[in-house]
Amino acid sequence: MSHSIIEDLSKRYTTKHYDASKRIPAAELEVIYEALRLSASSINSQPWKFVVIESEEAKQRFHDTFVNKFQFNQKHAKAASHIILFAHKTHYNRDDYAQVVDQGIADGRTTPEQREQAFGAFAFAELNTDEQGNTAAWTKAQTYLALGNTMHTLARLGIDSTPMEGVDPELIGELFADELAGYQCDVALAMGYRSEEEDYNAPLPKSRLSREQVITVL
Repeated sequence: MSHSIIEDLSKRYTTKHYDASKRIPAAELEVIYEALRLSASSINSQPWKFVVIESEEAKQRFHDTFVNKFQFNQKHAKAASHIILFAHKTHYNRDDYAQVVDQGIADGRTTPEQREQAFGAFAFAELNTDEQGNTAAWTKAQTYLALGNTMHTLARLGIDSTPMEGVDPELIGELFADELAGYQCDVALAMGYRSEEEDYNAPLPKSRLSREQVITVL
């Protein structure tokens, strides 16, 4: 099949080694950041915070979060051009959704007279809230929508990436406490440019189950 989307996805792969000398241009970072902001989420909840690691100081902090486990991902902390921490609010509430509603009014999507009516969608958040007010399972799922969106954006830009669930949420929470402000990070994304000499995964053929195995059309 010949289509630009298919070409993007066929070329994309999980990078194993980055060229530490290469950095993502500022103009392309702006595209990435706007793609993050425009990501979809259930009821437009946007229960997330994206922390971009760019400076050497921040990279060292991220490097230090691998002291206890997942050391196989530690090399990306300093070699990748940038890393994004995808964090979610574990106790998303009506006040959080009020920010979304009020932004909708400011953007002209909702009229001021419809403000209270707009909270009707929050019932879905309540369905995903336990007795302690915890919404983590639901809000964490939203970050993966943003993650997938970002990965495709990077593929279109010709930028390599590595999604990492192999991170330590507790240590990230400690070492990036100020930036996360109570949000929890369970997944991160390294971004940059592959090492042509070291990245063994780059030349390997893509392997996926057949269409017949995974898609049923009724």
